[in-house]
Amino acid sequence: MARRKKIYEGKAKILYEGPEPGTLVQYFKDDGGAFDDEHREVVEGRGVLNNRLSEFFMTGLNGIGVPTHFIRRINMREQLIRAVEIIPLAVVVRNFAAGSMSDRLGIPEGTALPRPIVEFYFKDEELGDPLVTEEHIIAFGWASQQDLDDMVALALRVNDFLSGVMMGVGIRLVDFRIEVGRVWDGDFQRLIVADEISPDSCRLWDLRSGARYGKDADGSDPHKLSEAHTEVARRLGVLPTNVTHATKPTLIN
Repeated sequence: MARRKKIYEGKAKILYEGPEPGTLVQYFKDDGGAFDDEHREVVEGRGVLNNRLSEFFMTGLNGIGVPTHFIRRINMREQLIRAVEIIPLAVVVRNFAAGSMSDRLGIPEGTALPRPIVEFYFKDEELGDPLVTEEHIIAFGWASQQDLDDMVALALRVNDFLSGVMMGVGIRLVDFRIEVGRVWDGDFQRLIVADEISPDSCRLWDLRSGARYGKDADGSDPHKLSEAHTEVARRLGVLPTNVTHATKPTLIN
């Protein structure tokens, strides 16, 4: 697909004008990082894997009735998506204590939580994407109470799906982050899953060995990060089983 007008460029993706009104082309870069990852290494092939893995997860969610912005994959690095109005909040679902939750509350990493906990973070890089309460969100007009209720329900449905998929390939879904966008059908507004779902936005631990994939992988070592992303893709069937690294991935169509 020929390049179109650039709409936005972030750490890991570029958005271009889509071929039809209400659409965008999302391009996955090789650099970037997870929502609280300080490392921003360029890893060759990372964008290709994240494009395909996000397609895998978004297609699965669409298939069970969880609405997403994903329309179809265009090529190795691009996908066609619906244009949405992104709510300026990262929605994090935690199944086990880890990362900033363990630091804040003193809960040992790996402790199973009594139920999935949904947290909201205000998307502002300069502020470090701070944790915010529902009171903050409503007071500052970032979302309404109805939006928040819908976002929690959406996030928990995504959690059920991702947890089951990962458990089926021997991986524990510790936590993950999604973004949510508004779309309108006439005068009716609804919320859908947007941005991406990939190892960069998930904390993933091997059920047997405890090996860490996704955002918990060693981001200071590009080779290890590449291997971690590739292992997730291989287990999910996105890569052939004989691929050992993701320097130049061979994808299954």
